[in-house]
Parts: sequence; structure tokens; C-alpha cells
Amino acid sequence: MLTLDLHPVFRNNRDIELSLRQIVFQAKRTGEPVVQIIHGKGTGQLKGRVLAFLGQKHIRKLYDRVEIDTANTGRVLVHFAPPQGAHRVVGDQSEPIA
Repeated sequence: MLTLDLHPVFRNNRDIELSLRQIVFQAKRTGEPVVQIIHGKGTGQLKGRVLAFLGQKHIRKLYDRVEIDTANTGRVLVHFAPPQGAHRVVGDQSEPIA
């Protein structure tokens, strides 16, 4: 799981956007199944920015779903569909991921 902690850049709008963009594209490119974005609990403004970024049409196409963690309200999990043609190993067999 890739993790992005936004605490170091929370005051700079451009750095927030750049960090989010980089982690989403990296996960898509490398086939990472989940990205954890830590926005913190605070006032909710940073969480709103994260969700607004993820809601953009061109970004929305890159991932499968967003999970707002009820156990930890200071993070958002972004789930990616497995890459086309991906296989998983079960025992000594390889099978396609549906």
C-alpha cells in the first residue's frame, strides 16, 4: 500500500495538488491496489480538498473506488482495479484476476 501524508504540505495548495496527482499516477502505473492518503482529523478542509481532487472526471477514471475509513477519520483509502491481464499466484498455479 502506498501512503501519502499531507501534513508536511497542508499549507501549500500547489504542493497538495501535486502530491495527490503524483501518488494517484504512481499507483496506477505500478499496479498498486490501494493508496492511503492521510489528511488528518482537523477541521475537515483538507479532507474536502482531497475528495474534491479525487472527484475530478479525469482523475476519477484512474481508480476504482474511494473508501472513507470509519475507524480512522484522518485518512482516505483509494482502491485501484487490478491492471488488465494481471494474474495472481495460488499455490503453484497462476490465474487471471477477474
